[in-house]
Amino acid sequence: MDEREGSRLLTEEFVRAGYDVQADVAMTVGSATIHLDGWDANKRVGFEFVTDEAGDRAEFDATVLNELEAMIGRGECHVLLVDEHEGLAEPELRRVAQRFLAEVAKRPLR
Repeated sequence: MDEREGSRLLTEEFVRAGYDVQADVAMTVGSATIHLDGWDANKRVGFEFVTDEAGDRAEFDATVLNELEAMIGRGECHVLLVDEHEGLAEPELRRVAQRFLAEVAKRPLR
């Protein structure tokens, strides 16, 4: 599955759950700027379908991932990262998104 298809499926699941998803949104993480494939700015919930094709691996390096994890831990945002290398087919990707969104609903942001 390529980034376009993965992002489309994730967008469908987020919209179905009531999120206003905007595509390709820049977000500051520590001293870096990253681009998320989908983001609801009001609810601070989004996703990134990480692919080699899009050059995401350089953008989402270990420093960025650690800071993003810290932001999530502090309750500042919720971000689902899905790696194309996981090889998820459509049904599995939808289930991953649904489980993520169910957990987000249990953990309000600060």
